[in-house]
Amino acid sequence: MSDLESVKKLRSTTGAGFKDCNSALKEAAGNLEKAIEILRIKGVSKASKKMSREANEGLVYIFGDEKKTSIIEINCETDFVAKNDDFLNFTKEIGEINNSVSSDLDKLNNSKMKNGSTVSQNLINLIAKIGEKITIGRSKTFENSKSKIFTYNHSIVKDNLSKLGVVVSLEFEQNSKEIEQFGKQISMHIAASNPMVIEEKDIKNDVIEKEKEIINGELKNLGKSQEIAEKISLGKIKKFKEDNSLLTQDWVMDPKLKVKDVLNKVDSKKLKIKDFIRIKIGE
Repeated sequence: MSDLESVKKLRSTTGAGFKDCNSALKEAAGNLEKAIEILRIKGVSKASKKMSREANEGLVYIFGDEKKTSIIEINCETDFVAKNDDFLNFTKEIGEINNSVSSDLDKLNNSKMKNGSTVSQNLINLIAKIGEKITIGRSKTFENSKSKIFTYNHSIVKDNLSKLGVVVSLEFEQNSKEIEQFGKQISMHIAASNPMVIEEKDIKNDVIEKEKEIINGELKNLGKSQEIAEKISLGKIKKFKEDNSLLTQDWVMDPKLKVKDVLNKVDSKKLKIKDFIRIKIGE
């Protein structure tokens, strides 16, 4: 095998650049296996230097069917890299594997990709090749035999790769056109309104206490008496809970209605919003 052919083979195997491959082959005295090992070691070194940088760009990928669907976020540093074919293909393959391992990060990292290397190895190689910090972010898998899963992508880059993804699981006894329409619309509503939880009771106490601190600080700066401040604070906390709980949010399709009103119109007894997730790049 000629030197040029060896470099091409090494590039194909590792995804590293021409200069890095050429240098590794020289250091390994032409031994391909040794050169791969050298590149991985260098890749780890390059990757570790980049891990302190911010990775606020990237893509969200949704993969699955109406019974089992997963969403995953892969982050990078720039929007330019998020549109790179290597990054796009990596994210899609990772998303498919993630669905098969039900968003178990340890299993995901140790799963083998199409090229025979593990996800963690391919991640290191991609960082070395592209030259940016790349991380696996948030992920979640929805699976329930009594539910149907609906999805929504906003700011689509390609296929199911987007900047904002929503997955919502509805539970019901018998499907209908009204439920299908509600499933699509509630996905879009969640994308636009960004609820924290389904019901007010699900908001964590520490979140409420933090909001109270902020409100009380604002009222103190306005010079309100304690009695008036307490009344205003109660009203603001009530509004905070309503605005951040899905069922009590104003329905984006008709702000005169609440989400719970629309749900009850579709099916007041059997239809339930079982779970949801919204992932937006940069948030």
